[in-house]
Amino acid sequence: MIERIKKIINHYGLSDRAFAIKCGIKQNTFSNQINGVREISLQTINSILITFENISAEWLLRGNGEMLLTSEQPTSSNENDRLSKLIDTIAFQQDTINNLQRKIKELETINKRLEVELTIFKNNKLIG
Repeated sequence: MIERIKKIINHYGLSDRAFAIKCGIKQNTFSNQINGVREISLQTINSILITFENISAEWLLRGNGEMLLTSEQPTSSNENDRLSKLIDTIAFQQDTINNLQRKIKELETINKRLEVELTIFKNNKLIG
């Protein structure tokens, strides 16, 4: 099944990352599945078939018949390249946002700790 998924990816001219994002699959999960580290999950199969409605479920699951249900022509490679770059940009921006949100939480924790220390310091100064 991995080879058939790779064939879909190549058919649409997408990177593995762009494909995962387009299907709504976590990139790490998809990478592990496509590289054979983990089994292809039913959720991944379902996401692929929902995202690419013209892909034959029979072909994807069993390798029987043709990949495409219709005689759809693939999108031009320029459009695929552009789409792939946009998806990669969105993924990069999402990673940046996630990293910044983590950093904000870390700084908020540090700030709260410093506020407590300042209060303790002020109280000790008043007492002493």
